[in-house]
Amino acid sequence: MAEAGQTVLVTGASTGIGRTTAGMLRARGYRVLVTARKADDLADLERAGFEAIPLDLADPDSVAACAEEAAKRTGGGPWGLFNNAGYGQPGAVEDLTREVLRAQFEVNLFGTVDLTRRLLPAMRRAGSGRIVMNSSVVGFFALPFRGAYSASKFALEGISDALRRELVGSGVFVSVIEPGPVRSRFRENARAALGREVEPERSPHAERYARLARRNLTQGKDPPFTLPPEAVGRAVLKALSARRPRARYRVTFPAHAMALLTRLLPDRALDALVRLRG
Repeated sequence: MAEAGQTVLVTGASTGIGRTTAGMLRARGYRVLVTARKADDLADLERAGFEAIPLDLADPDSVAACAEEAAKRTGGGPWGLFNNAGYGQPGAVEDLTREVLRAQFEVNLFGTVDLTRRLLPAMRRAGSGRIVMNSSVVGFFALPFRGAYSASKFALEGISDALRRELVGSGVFVSVIEPGPVRSRFRENARAALGREVEPERSPHAERYARLARRNLTQGKDPPFTLPPEAVGRAVLKALSARRPRARYRVTFPAHAMALLTRLLPDRALDALVRLRG
């Protein structure tokens, strides 16, 4: 169980992994602060009994205000932080404009790191804290048409490794969660982002986009080995409660399998596996 006074801030808690994990943490005795972008989602979280704070990671002023409010509510700052908020921008690399790439990094990397660094001083002063970054299987194994999202998660993992090593001896630990397919609104939101930012019919990959769209319609929403969001929540609980948390927690069979294959197979073989996947 959580120790008295331990507060965890969970970002992106309106639905899916964030909302489920927040509930699991509360059930284990943690005090949970949650964030969302939209007013309706914040109101819904408040009705569910959570302490909700507005946060738009793309807006530096919003990040600063969130950190200040979290510090005010906790008398200095939360003990733990689960950086879950983010989105996936699909599309072939040659179809992604500079602006689209920048928007992906503003949320998944720059805003996330900005919030983290603003909350770190209180953890340092306390000599104790936990930072958990939600990455992805594509944070260590890039897939076609996921280049922007994959690049942002590769970068998040790299900066998390640097931060973990910089914090040795401080009492603050950094862990990365690497989920494979998890049931949430992530894929639905990604499809919406594709429609807003990419024109598939004008792309040299138009046929591939159409094939992917047909496959999504005929095979349903969940790919093989999809797990519920509770699977990620359990990994977050381990990262928060372990005396010496691991640097990485992989969730779902595909995440474990790809981690093994990337160590065993040469790039040509991995490329062939991706082509077989379609």
